[in-house]
Amino acid sequence: MSATFILSWIDYLIMIVYFVFVLGIGWALKRYMKTANAFLEAGRSMPAWVAGLAFISTNLGALEVMGMTGSGMKYGMLTTHFYWIGAIPAMVFLALFMMPFYYGSKARSVPEYLKLRYDEKTRGLNAILFAVMTILASGISMYALAILMEKVLGWNFHLSLVLSAAIVLGYTYLGGLSSAIYNEVLQFFIIVIGLLPIVILSLKDIGGWSGLQAHLAPIATSRGFAPDTWTSTWRYTQTSTENPMGVEWYSILAGLGFVLSFGYWCTNFLIVQRAMSAKSQTAARNVPLIGAIPKMFIPFLIIIPGVVAMALMNTPGKGFSLPTNEAGQPIYDYTIIMLLKQYLPAGVLGLGITALLASFMSGMAGNVSAFNTVWTYDIYQSYIRPVTGDKEADEKHYLKMGRYATIFGVAVSIAAAYIASKFGNIMDFLQTIFSMINAPLFAVIFLGMFWKRTTGHAAFTGLLTGFLIALLHHGLTYPVGADTFFKGGWICKFHAYPVEMAQNFWTAIFAFSTATIITVGLSLVTKRKKTDEQLNGLVYSLTPRVSEEKVVWYQKSSVLAAFVLTILVVLSIIFW
Repeated sequence: MSATFILSWIDYLIMIVYFVFVLGIGWALKRYMKTANAFLEAGRSMPAWVAGLAFISTNLGALEVMGMTGSGMKYGMLTTHFYWIGAIPAMVFLALFMMPFYYGSKARSVPEYLKLRYDEKTRGLNAILFAVMTILASGISMYALAILMEKVLGWNFHLSLVLSAAIVLGYTYLGGLSSAIYNEVLQFFIIVIGLLPIVILSLKDIGGWSGLQAHLAPIATSRGFAPDTWTSTWRYTQTSTENPMGVEWYSILAGLGFVLSFGYWCTNFLIVQRAMSAKSQTAARNVPLIGAIPKMFIPFLIIIPGVVAMALMNTPGKGFSLPTNEAGQPIYDYTIIMLLKQYLPAGVLGLGITALLASFMSGMAGNVSAFNTVWTYDIYQSYIRPVTGDKEADEKHYLKMGRYATIFGVAVSIAAAYIASKFGNIMDFLQTIFSMINAPLFAVIFLGMFWKRTTGHAAFTGLLTGFLIALLHHGLTYPVGADTFFKGGWICKFHAYPVEMAQNFWTAIFAFSTATIITVGLSLVTKRKKTDEQLNGLVYSLTPRVSEEKVVWYQKSSVLAAFVLTILVVLSIIFW
């Protein structure tokens, strides 16, 4: 079945207006980008609600829209674990316990916090690993956008890559982080408006939630699962053979709910950067909590259409199918594209396609803006061209370097897009990256924030060893049916996992555990070089608690956190 769409003039008009608008935001903000601080940090002036929506929109890129819809079809409602267990607790923890250190220390990035807490070499290692991760993640979004242009508009894949890169480069180069954030807020609303019709129309077509369950029951039983497996979250996770994700409840809690989620939401500068752009410490703490509220309901917008797609593809007469790879396996990344073609008429189709374009561009811009900050401050300024003491000249020089880094980041992302094309599901690829880089980093930052005895030598060794163990585990294991070098088993095929996601969970567990053990062990036998005074504001036990006495009750972080956790519990019970 061809995925190419026949678009009307109004569909193209909607897309053109969107492109003009996002570039216009960058152009309008260009006159304010006079210093490196304004370009790379948005001057720490963002309202909490703006930063909160950008906080979520940054993550609402290719991973969620294309990857999560495909995963919804592949794994069912189990995919919601990436939101409810795999995001919300970590976001609450970030807001209540970690943002006071990030924001209060005046660090310009997560690697710079590591320098303040530990030493230069730990900062340098994290900066390099993070720069690689953001480029790969940006490439994934770029790949997804190129697929969309190729399959929907009929454009050449390689031309689509270059065009998508040029658009994101345009508004990020002009307006820096501020442009990225304001565009992310715009993109958030476009994504919701553009994809909501898919949810309504697809569910109506299949007979509502009860009709969906009825259609999925024979599919599940034919694969050896319980009838309601695709519409449950925790019920069938006692053993890995009971569910299509091939994971147990304890690997979900430990691998995803703790290591991967806390590693991503609490230490990934791409995410933390949005909160650090807030105008005050109270606003910075509330950013993840404000973002958590829409985050909990995004599965209904993205994952449920994927679950419906599984029922549609296995129901004769519905006319739904996915393109297949050379092995005849469905390419899950095309799920949302085929749903758009199935249900949206002219005009609305243009809005839906624009929503996808917005999501992919949001992911690309977010990663590029985080990359240029880390490159400029944590690599270039630290190791290549240190500050000279002439503040005005330094600001102009680093502003110029930030713009050069933006161009370089986009160019390298194009190469990363071709790596992403080797995976059948881009979400599996992203989780592979996160499990290797974010999992050991979380161990090091968590110990540093809550145990003052942790030393710089121990943190550096723990971070490096955790990353290497993750690489080793990935090289020795592979998912069943893996057919590319990038999916694992490149050293030898020592152990097979049922699916990629199970492999990623255990990679994260091994990386985090190794980093923790090494860091704790070496901290006990090495000398702490920083005094208690130097660690004030960087370690929990040495930092005064944040007071909320003068904050209006509905703006208190503790109140918002309780509200968010209550909703989480209710949703988990409903879809147990």
